[in-house]
Amino acid sequence: MLREPIESSVVASMGYEAKQQILEIEFRNGDIYTYFEVPEEEYLAFHSAESKGTYLNSVFKSRGYRYLQIK
Repeated sequence: MLREPIESSVVASMGYEAKQQILEIEFRNGDIYTYFEVPEEEYLAFHSAESKGTYLNSVFKSRGYRYLQIK
């Protein structure tokens, strides 16, 4: 999955595989997380959010998506 660079103080890049509903996020600190069963509309909302950090902490994490920390 290709990740695109993101202008955010928290997120460095992210990519989304719509067919499998997999979201991969690389954070500025070097951590990489893969989230599973993320609906496309949730990815689009996260991607378009003005502050990725605020959205991640206040909305996305509350969804309880299954995830795997890669690094």
